[in-house]
Amino acid sequence: MNIFVLKLILAPIIIGSASFAGRRWGPAVSGWVVGMPLTSGPVIFFVALSHSPSFAANAALGVLSGGLSLVAYALTYSWLAVKFRWQIAIAGSLLVFVTGTMLLQNFTFPLLPIFILVCIVLVLGLRLMPKDTTIKESGEMPGKWDIPFRILIGTSFILLLTGIAPLIGSRLTGLLATIPLYVTILAIFAHRHQGPAAAAHVLRGLLYGMFAFTGFFIVLSLLIERESLAISFGAAILTALVIQGSSLLILNPTQRI
Repeated sequence: MNIFVLKLILAPIIIGSASFAGRRWGPAVSGWVVGMPLTSGPVIFFVALSHSPSFAANAALGVLSGGLSLVAYALTYSWLAVKFRWQIAIAGSLLVFVTGTMLLQNFTFPLLPIFILVCIVLVLGLRLMPKDTTIKESGEMPGKWDIPFRILIGTSFILLLTGIAPLIGSRLTGLLATIPLYVTILAIFAHRHQGPAAAAHVLRGLLYGMFAFTGFFIVLSLLIERESLAISFGAAILTALVIQGSSLLILNPTQRI
Protein backbone atom coordinates (compact mmCIF):
# COMPACT_ATOMS: atom_id res chain seq x y z
CA MET A 1 0.00 0.00 0.00
CA ASN A 2 2.87 2.39 0.76
CA ILE A 3 4.33 1.79 -2.70
CA PHE A 4 0.92 2.35 -4.26
CA VAL A 5 0.55 5.68 -2.47
CA LEU A 6 4.07 6.63 -3.59
CA LYS A 7 3.08 5.92 -7.19
CA LEU A 8 0.01 8.13 -6.85
CA ILE A 9 2.13 10.98 -5.49
CA LEU A 10 5.32 10.82 -7.57
CA ALA A 11 3.92 9.97 -10.99
CA PRO A 12 1.61 13.03 -11.31
CA ILE A 13 4.36 15.34 -10.00
CA ILE A 14 6.90 14.10 -12.55
CA ILE A 15 4.47 14.05 -15.46
CA GLY A 16 2.83 17.39 -14.63
CA SER A 17 6.13 19.22 -14.15
CA ALA A 18 7.49 17.97 -17.46
CA SER A 19 4.25 18.84 -19.26
CA PHE A 20 4.28 22.43 -17.97
CA ALA A 21 7.92 22.78 -19.03
CA GLY A 22 7.11 21.49 -22.51
CA ARG A 23 4.14 23.88 -22.83
CA ARG A 24 6.42 26.87 -22.29
CA TRP A 25 8.48 26.26 -25.44
CA GLY A 26 8.02 24.97 -28.99
CA PRO A 27 7.18 21.64 -30.64
CA ALA A 28 10.78 20.45 -30.71
CA VAL A 29 11.29 21.24 -27.02
CA SER A 30 8.01 19.54 -26.16
CA GLY A 31 9.28 16.39 -27.85
CA TRP A 32 12.66 16.87 -26.18
CA VAL A 33 10.99 16.95 -22.75
CA VAL A 34 9.03 13.73 -23.31
CA GLY A 35 12.19 12.09 -24.65
CA MET A 36 13.24 11.87 -21.01
CA PRO A 37 12.28 8.63 -19.20
CA LEU A 38 9.14 10.19 -17.70
CA THR A 39 7.16 6.94 -17.59
CA SER A 40 9.85 4.33 -18.12
CA GLY A 41 11.99 5.73 -15.28
CA PRO A 42 9.18 5.62 -12.67
CA VAL A 43 8.14 2.18 -13.96
CA ILE A 44 11.61 0.75 -13.32
CA PHE A 45 11.82 2.55 -9.98
CA PHE A 46 8.59 1.00 -8.72
CA VAL A 47 9.55 -2.38 -10.20
CA ALA A 48 12.83 -2.18 -8.27
CA LEU A 49 10.95 -1.42 -5.06
CA SER A 50 8.67 -4.43 -5.52
CA HIS A 51 11.03 -7.00 -7.07
CA SER A 52 14.63 -8.16 -7.00
CA PRO A 53 17.50 -6.04 -8.39
CA SER A 54 18.03 -8.59 -11.18
CA PHE A 55 14.38 -8.29 -12.24
CA ALA A 56 14.72 -4.50 -12.34
CA ALA A 57 18.02 -4.74 -14.25
CA ASN A 58 16.43 -6.99 -16.89
CA ALA A 59 13.51 -4.58 -17.18
CA ALA A 60 15.92 -1.65 -17.61
CA LEU A 61 17.70 -3.56 -20.38
CA GLY A 62 14.30 -4.09 -22.01
CA VAL A 63 13.61 -0.34 -21.85
CA LEU A 64 16.96 0.38 -23.48
CA SER A 65 16.18 -2.12 -26.26
CA GLY A 66 12.78 -0.48 -26.72
CA GLY A 67 14.56 2.68 -27.82
CA LEU A 68 14.93 1.03 -31.23
CA SER A 69 11.15 0.79 -31.59
CA LEU A 70 10.79 4.44 -30.56
CA VAL A 71 13.16 5.63 -33.30
CA ALA A 72 11.27 3.55 -35.87
CA TYR A 73 8.00 5.04 -34.58
CA ALA A 74 9.31 8.61 -34.91
CA LEU A 75 10.60 8.12 -38.46
CA THR A 76 7.43 6.39 -39.60
CA TYR A 77 5.11 9.08 -38.26
CA SER A 78 7.26 11.91 -39.66
CA TRP A 79 7.36 10.52 -43.19
CA LEU A 80 3.74 9.40 -43.29
CA ALA A 81 2.71 12.86 -42.09
CA VAL A 82 4.31 14.41 -45.17
CA LYS A 83 1.62 12.89 -47.42
CA PHE A 84 -1.20 11.72 -45.16
CA ARG A 85 -3.48 12.96 -42.40
CA TRP A 86 -2.67 12.33 -38.76
CA GLN A 87 -4.97 9.29 -38.51
CA ILE A 88 -2.93 7.35 -41.06
CA ALA A 89 0.38 8.62 -39.66
CA ILE A 90 -0.43 7.50 -36.11
CA ALA A 91 -1.87 4.15 -37.21
CA GLY A 92 1.21 3.36 -39.30
CA SER A 93 3.72 4.51 -36.70
CA LEU A 94 2.06 2.60 -33.85
CA LEU A 95 1.92 -0.52 -36.04
CA VAL A 96 5.67 -0.21 -36.60
CA PHE A 97 6.25 0.32 -32.87
CA VAL A 98 4.18 -2.76 -31.91
CA THR A 99 5.89 -4.89 -34.56
CA GLY A 100 9.31 -3.78 -33.37
CA THR A 101 8.39 -4.52 -29.75
CA MET A 102 7.18 -8.02 -30.66
CA LEU A 103 10.41 -8.73 -32.51
CA LEU A 104 12.60 -7.39 -29.70
CA GLN A 105 10.76 -9.58 -27.19
CA ASN A 106 12.40 -12.59 -28.89
CA PHE A 107 15.97 -11.28 -28.69
CA THR A 108 18.15 -10.37 -25.74
CA PHE A 109 21.18 -8.18 -26.36
CA PRO A 110 24.13 -7.63 -24.00
CA LEU A 111 24.12 -4.21 -22.34
CA LEU A 112 27.05 -2.53 -24.11
CA PRO A 113 26.15 -3.65 -27.66
CA ILE A 114 22.51 -2.52 -27.33
CA PHE A 115 23.64 0.81 -25.86
CA ILE A 116 25.96 1.40 -28.83
CA LEU A 117 23.30 0.23 -31.29
CA VAL A 118 20.64 2.56 -29.87
CA CYS A 119 23.04 5.52 -30.04
CA ILE A 120 23.89 4.73 -33.68
CA VAL A 121 20.22 4.34 -34.59
CA LEU A 122 19.42 7.67 -32.90
CA VAL A 123 22.05 9.46 -34.99
CA LEU A 124 20.78 7.78 -38.16
CA GLY A 125 17.20 8.60 -37.20
CA LEU A 126 18.00 12.29 -36.88
CA ARG A 127 19.69 12.30 -40.27
CA LEU A 128 16.73 10.55 -41.91
CA MET A 129 14.04 12.88 -40.55
CA PRO A 130 12.15 15.02 -43.13
CA LYS A 131 13.88 18.32 -43.88
CA ASP A 132 10.78 20.54 -44.13
CA THR A 133 10.91 23.16 -41.36
CA THR A 134 7.94 25.37 -42.33
CA ILE A 135 5.47 25.40 -39.44
CA LYS A 136 2.02 26.87 -39.95
CA GLU A 137 0.93 29.60 -37.58
CA SER A 138 -1.81 28.52 -35.21
CA GLY A 139 -3.51 30.58 -32.53
CA GLU A 140 -5.15 27.54 -31.00
CA MET A 141 -3.68 26.30 -27.73
CA PRO A 142 -4.27 23.00 -25.95
CA GLY A 143 -7.36 23.00 -23.74
CA LYS A 144 -7.27 23.47 -19.99
CA TRP A 145 -7.73 19.72 -19.52
CA ASP A 146 -4.74 18.82 -21.69
CA ILE A 147 -2.17 18.47 -18.90
CA PRO A 148 -4.56 16.81 -16.40
CA PHE A 149 -5.40 14.35 -19.20
CA ARG A 150 -1.70 13.57 -19.68
CA ILE A 151 -1.24 13.11 -15.93
CA LEU A 152 -4.22 10.75 -15.79
CA ILE A 153 -3.00 8.68 -18.74
CA GLY A 154 0.61 8.53 -17.52
CA THR A 155 -0.23 7.67 -13.92
CA SER A 156 -2.74 5.02 -15.00
CA PHE A 157 -0.17 3.50 -17.35
CA ILE A 158 2.48 3.35 -14.61
CA LEU A 159 0.03 1.73 -12.18
CA LEU A 160 -1.08 -0.80 -14.79
CA LEU A 161 2.37 -1.78 -16.03
CA THR A 162 3.95 -2.10 -12.59
CA GLY A 163 0.92 -4.09 -11.45
CA ILE A 164 1.16 -6.68 -14.24
CA ALA A 165 4.97 -6.85 -14.29
CA PRO A 166 5.10 -10.19 -12.42
CA LEU A 167 2.73 -11.68 -15.00
CA ILE A 168 4.45 -10.52 -18.18
CA GLY A 169 8.06 -10.74 -17.04
CA SER A 170 10.87 -8.24 -16.70
CA ARG A 171 11.84 -7.90 -20.38
CA LEU A 172 8.35 -7.25 -21.72
CA THR A 173 7.74 -4.85 -18.83
CA GLY A 174 10.76 -2.85 -19.97
CA LEU A 175 9.79 -2.94 -23.64
CA LEU A 176 6.23 -1.81 -22.93
CA ALA A 177 7.52 1.02 -20.72
CA THR A 178 8.65 2.77 -23.91
CA ILE A 179 5.10 3.05 -25.33
CA PRO A 180 5.03 6.61 -26.76
CA LEU A 181 2.11 7.99 -24.77
CA TYR A 182 2.97 11.68 -24.50
CA VAL A 183 4.76 12.16 -27.79
CA THR A 184 1.73 10.71 -29.60
CA ILE A 185 -0.52 13.33 -28.00
CA LEU A 186 1.94 16.11 -28.85
CA ALA A 187 2.55 14.92 -32.42
CA ILE A 188 -1.16 14.62 -33.22
CA PHE A 189 -1.91 18.10 -31.84
CA ALA A 190 1.01 19.63 -33.75
CA HIS A 191 0.08 17.81 -36.95
CA ARG A 192 -3.59 18.84 -36.80
CA HIS A 193 -3.03 22.51 -36.02
CA GLN A 194 0.41 23.38 -37.43
CA GLY A 195 1.03 20.82 -40.16
CA PRO A 196 3.39 17.88 -40.71
CA ALA A 197 6.54 19.97 -40.16
CA ALA A 198 5.42 20.75 -36.60
CA ALA A 199 4.84 17.05 -35.92
CA ALA A 200 8.32 16.33 -37.28
CA HIS A 201 9.73 18.98 -34.92
CA VAL A 202 8.09 17.18 -31.98
CA LEU A 203 9.54 13.86 -33.06
CA ARG A 204 12.96 15.31 -33.82
CA GLY A 205 12.94 16.72 -30.31
CA LEU A 206 12.03 13.25 -29.03
CA LEU A 207 15.11 11.78 -30.72
CA TYR A 208 17.39 14.43 -29.22
CA GLY A 209 15.82 13.80 -25.82
CA MET A 210 16.41 10.08 -26.18
CA PHE A 211 20.16 10.53 -25.78
CA ALA A 212 19.39 11.40 -22.15
CA PHE A 213 16.99 8.44 -22.02
CA THR A 214 19.80 6.17 -23.23
CA GLY A 215 22.31 7.63 -20.78
CA PHE A 216 19.84 7.18 -17.92
CA PHE A 217 19.30 3.49 -18.59
CA ILE A 218 22.91 2.55 -19.30
CA VAL A 219 23.97 4.03 -15.95
CA LEU A 220 20.99 2.50 -14.15
CA SER A 221 21.66 -0.92 -15.68
CA LEU A 222 25.30 -0.80 -14.61
CA LEU A 223 24.54 0.21 -11.00
CA ILE A 224 21.18 -1.21 -9.97
CA GLU A 225 22.51 -4.65 -8.97
CA ARG A 226 25.61 -3.24 -7.29
CA GLU A 227 24.44 -0.12 -5.44
CA SER A 228 21.42 1.11 -3.50
CA LEU A 229 18.39 2.46 -5.33
CA ALA A 230 19.23 5.98 -4.16
CA ILE A 231 22.73 5.85 -5.67
CA SER A 232 21.62 4.03 -8.82
CA PHE A 233 18.74 6.33 -9.68
CA GLY A 234 20.58 9.42 -8.46
CA ALA A 235 23.51 8.74 -10.78
CA ALA A 236 21.16 7.87 -13.67
CA ILE A 237 19.14 11.06 -13.21
CA LEU A 238 22.29 13.20 -13.00
CA THR A 239 23.60 11.62 -16.20
CA ALA A 240 20.30 12.22 -17.99
CA LEU A 241 20.15 15.86 -16.88
CA VAL A 242 23.70 16.57 -18.06
CA ILE A 243 23.04 15.00 -21.46
CA GLN A 244 19.64 16.65 -21.74
CA GLY A 245 21.07 20.07 -20.95
CA SER A 246 23.71 19.63 -23.63
CA SER A 247 21.19 18.51 -26.25
CA LEU A 248 19.02 21.58 -25.60
CA LEU A 249 21.77 23.75 -27.05
CA ILE A 250 21.11 22.13 -30.43
CA LEU A 251 17.40 22.90 -30.42
CA ASN A 252 15.72 26.23 -31.14
CA PRO A 253 12.99 26.72 -28.50
CA THR A 254 11.14 29.53 -30.28
CA GLN A 255 7.93 28.03 -31.64
CA ARG A 256 5.30 27.45 -28.95
CA ILE A 257 2.84 24.59 -28.89
